[in-house]
Amino acid sequence: MKPILFLLLATLAISISGLTAVAYAAEEGETGGMSGGEKLLGAGLAFGLAAGGAGIGLGYVGSAGLAVISENPALQSKVFIFIGMVESIAIYGIVMMFIILGQ
Repeated sequence: MKPILFLLLATLAISISGLTAVAYAAEEGETGGMSGGEKLLGAGLAFGLAAGGAGIGLGYVGSAGLAVISENPALQSKVFIFIGMVESIAIYGIVMMFIILGQ
């Protein structure tokens, strides 16, 4: 467990140190929007975390849904509704990704 925790902390430290940016004086006419790299990082995090969370949720809901369907096949439609609700989280992540990249 300790090597995994150390690896996680090292990855977090490297990621945070890579996010620090050098401050420059603003040119005339610049509005101070997000740079291209920040947009890509934000879009990647939005989609990646949403897809990862949806995958974990789908694992739990899918396994419980299969157990329910094996005992009572009449509940199959309700299981599909719950699976669709979990999948909508990934769709929200895709929508946020496109909103971030469109700015």
